[in-house]
Amino acid sequence: MGIIYNEASKTITLHTKHSSYQMKIGNLDYLLHLYYGPSIRDEDMSYQIMQYDRGFSGNPYESRDERTFSLDAQPQEFSTQQQGDFRTASIEVVNGDGSYSYHGKAVDYKISKGKYQLDTLPCVFATENDTVDTVEVTLSDEISNVQVVLLYSVFEEADIITRAVKVINSGNTPIHLRKIMSVCIDFFNGLDFDLVSLPGRYGQERQVERQRMTHHIHTIGSVRGSSSHQQNPFVILCDKNATEDYGKCYGFSLMYSGNFLAEAELDQYDQLRLVMGIHPKQFVYELKPQEVFEGPEVVMAFTEHGFTGLSHLYHDFYRTNLCQSKFVQEVQRPVLINSWEAAFMDFDDVKLVKIAKAAKNMGVDLLVMDDGWFGKRDDDNSGLGDWYVNQNKIKCGLHKLVEQINELGMKFGIWFEPEMVSEDSDLYRAHPEWTMQIPGRHAVRSRNQMALDMSRRDVQDYLIEQINAILDDANIFYVKWDINRSLADIWSNQLPPERQGEVYHRYILGLYRVMDNIIKTHPDILFEGCSGGGGRYDAAMLHYYPQYWVSDNNHPIDRLKLHYGTSFVYPVCTMGAHISDSGKFVPIKTKAVVAMCGTFGYELDATHLSEEEQEICREQSDLFRKYYPLIMKGDYYRLTNPFETGNMTAWQHVSKDKSESLLSVVVTNLTCNGPQEYIRAKGLIPDAMYSINGSSELRSGSALMNAGLPINREVDDYSSFQFHLKMIH
Repeated sequence: MGIIYNEASKTITLHTKHSSYQMKIGNLDYLLHLYYGPSIRDEDMSYQIMQYDRGFSGNPYESRDERTFSLDAQPQEFSTQQQGDFRTASIEVVNGDGSYSYHGKAVDYKISKGKYQLDTLPCVFATENDTVDTVEVTLSDEISNVQVVLLYSVFEEADIITRAVKVINSGNTPIHLRKIMSVCIDFFNGLDFDLVSLPGRYGQERQVERQRMTHHIHTIGSVRGSSSHQQNPFVILCDKNATEDYGKCYGFSLMYSGNFLAEAELDQYDQLRLVMGIHPKQFVYELKPQEVFEGPEVVMAFTEHGFTGLSHLYHDFYRTNLCQSKFVQEVQRPVLINSWEAAFMDFDDVKLVKIAKAAKNMGVDLLVMDDGWFGKRDDDNSGLGDWYVNQNKIKCGLHKLVEQINELGMKFGIWFEPEMVSEDSDLYRAHPEWTMQIPGRHAVRSRNQMALDMSRRDVQDYLIEQINAILDDANIFYVKWDINRSLADIWSNQLPPERQGEVYHRYILGLYRVMDNIIKTHPDILFEGCSGGGGRYDAAMLHYYPQYWVSDNNHPIDRLKLHYGTSFVYPVCTMGAHISDSGKFVPIKTKAVVAMCGTFGYELDATHLSEEEQEICREQSDLFRKYYPLIMKGDYYRLTNPFETGNMTAWQHVSKDKSESLLSVVVTNLTCNGPQEYIRAKGLIPDAMYSINGSSELRSGSALMNAGLPINREVDDYSSFQFHLKMIH
């Protein structure tokens, strides 16, 4: 069984295949965190706690004269508020009497089979092949009668533990929730850890930074209304000597698409506390008596096998337990061409058909009509929100256009930006109150568009009705769902002044409702998420979309870093990657090699390519189809770090049975008369013999992994290589 309660010691131990996690209903019924790491027996790990009289550390009243017991030094499973613990709190509540206090003690626990679910937020699911147990631990404040329910599900074979939290106001007066963290975990010795995060900016998302723990609060988060280009709701705590292949690594992936916060605090006693959840900025949520607030889920993973081992856990789990789209496992995704860089908004139905005909010669399966097809939309100053076909551009009508594309043997896709509205639009003129704009103040402009108030039910219903009507009118195979600004002017006309602190979160809840009613009711449509590229690339979005646009930056050399950072948590099958005109000195073959570390497609004008260039593209498209199962379902290895000084970037896909592999190399820096370089493979069977690109000359897995493959130095700038390794029996 994955969860065991020991009545004698009052410990609750969670076991996955290779890890254990333990908490304890300890002294005075405080819930203590005791252990997370390699598998242990169900022994009481509280022997690690050493009791001392800590100066200036408060003692709970009920401890009486026991000055050695202070929550300021105790490892806690959910840190309290105003109870003598001056470290980062898991919760901040304003009670009905105006006091800021939460004194939660363990009053109940319940172990059950299966995975918990949340009513308002997306979370992972259990498949029929999973062994999953759940434990709920209830903390209660006896004065306010506010309860906190901590939820844990254990996926034994997957080596995954999920956590979530519910706050229940069981009292008689309203309370105001000002902070709620979904996870709190305390480690006894934090000096052993580094913190890895994925910061960035527009066009340079999910770069990788690693920092040593110091006696500060290390803060990672977003206050932009979305998980953002600048940060990602994922962090790693790792051994300070951890590498790709060795060392303990703890991963924390938050399933939330709005403002988030992760804090790692190394305290005065070298203990480390990590909390993660909804960002408390402009967050004040009222809970009336008997109302419940749900916090987002955190997916936790632990390994002793370095960053690669951690990535494999997340990749495997997110491929099977995150998104239920048939395009994850059952249906092979098409090679597409997007009209954006080919035509921007200057197109009509005739031009789109011409692009499709040319793209057909490139081995493309799907034409995507990007921004500009709706309302009065000739530039980015108008039209957003008017989700009806522009008859001046699509003269034959959407239904007929799709038929023409289908007659070519191709599928059809379309672009939406549902959450935004232009001031120059029929929708804004009819419903200016539907936008987020603070009364009496000028709105912050961004791309000349405003955000719809997604917290409003009428806005949600409008989007559901309008977008479903478009999707049901024609044979739409693919949808690109975009959002192109951060949120500002946070205000809802439907909420009273004292509840404006709920808007950020209610926006996200409204967005999830819209997505539930559009995406989940169209299971035959392939949805791809986008947020000015990768500005909202998070686990909650991937619950709805099987793939997400990595970045608007299509330069293939920049993409090497983008794919590298993204791969730390998100599998390759979720990475939207295309060939474009960006990087004019990079050969198209190299662009294709880079795009094969993702879903593969094109962002260019196919009508401008020569027959020879179209044939090269066809060969690359066919190559992607050939390697599709390996790329999308195999294990992914980062062979080099593009952030470090080096001449090459390399990565590898290996089939689950290790019988086949695709090893890719891009030369990024040619040096005159330099030394011979070798790329060492990973993940192969040492004693097995492998052919290389079909050659009769064989190499052992041991040789390929330890000696490596020599890379030809007499090549052009930005050359690339692919080595297909096939086991020979």
